[in-house]
Amino acid sequence: MEAKEAGSSLESIILSFNTQISDLQELIIARNMYPGSSIADLTAIDAAVKAMELQIQSIKDTVREESLALPKAKKLIEASLKQQKKLQEMAIHVPSHLTVKTMALQSDSNDHLQPDPSKDNNMSSLGSLKIDEEPAVLAKEKKGRGPPPLWYISGDELASLSSYMRGRLTLEKVNAAVTDMAAYAESTAQLISAPKKKLPESVWERALELRDIAMTEGVKGKHFFLESDIKGPSLKLDNTGKAILTVLRHLGRISEIRVGHNRVIILSKPQ
Repeated sequence: MEAKEAGSSLESIILSFNTQISDLQELIIARNMYPGSSIADLTAIDAAVKAMELQIQSIKDTVREESLALPKAKKLIEASLKQQKKLQEMAIHVPSHLTVKTMALQSDSNDHLQPDPSKDNNMSSLGSLKIDEEPAVLAKEKKGRGPPPLWYISGDELASLSSYMRGRLTLEKVNAAVTDMAAYAESTAQLISAPKKKLPESVWERALELRDIAMTEGVKGKHFFLESDIKGPSLKLDNTGKAILTVLRHLGRISEIRVGHNRVIILSKPQ
């Protein structure tokens, strides 16, 4: 019985010994297959793992910051929606094709309409005025004149007109015509105030004619243009254009006067 137990114990020791030898052989084989490079590979793997950990931490920080910013973003969106609603209400009374140049008519200073003091002094010293010089009285007339008025009509004003007068006119068409008329008046004012040396010879006679009209009773000190200046882009001398002029006269935006062979359209300022 004892001999049998001793044999079993010896077999167990031999088996354990053989197992250890097998493990050592596998380790030696593995070392010989990848000599030296295994350490560098492990180091690279470790660096890559650390870099991934840093990226994950950065992602967590970003998510946390975005989560904290959500309440502020919601308030900003609410404020933007309120502002958008206000702008939409304002846009109802402004034509969609309004350009930057046209809008500038309301904000431009009237420097281009101011007289040149040196010219006034020179003129006062002359015994008589030459035809190609600007009259001193015209220089005084230009002083203080502002930009042409852009007095758009509202939907209520258009609706208050009789259906016969209103016809198929829309708020957009009428206000686009108001924009055109302000541009015509601005061009007229520039011709009146421009010195001769800055105008082509072909335009100078027209400038003199406009200056004479500007000094006419009923036109003096006001922004105006001639009916012959009406050439679009929105206001034209067709049936629609004539209907628009009728509506604007009725609503007090313009008045008309005839000077010689010219029909003069005068812009009214808001009361």
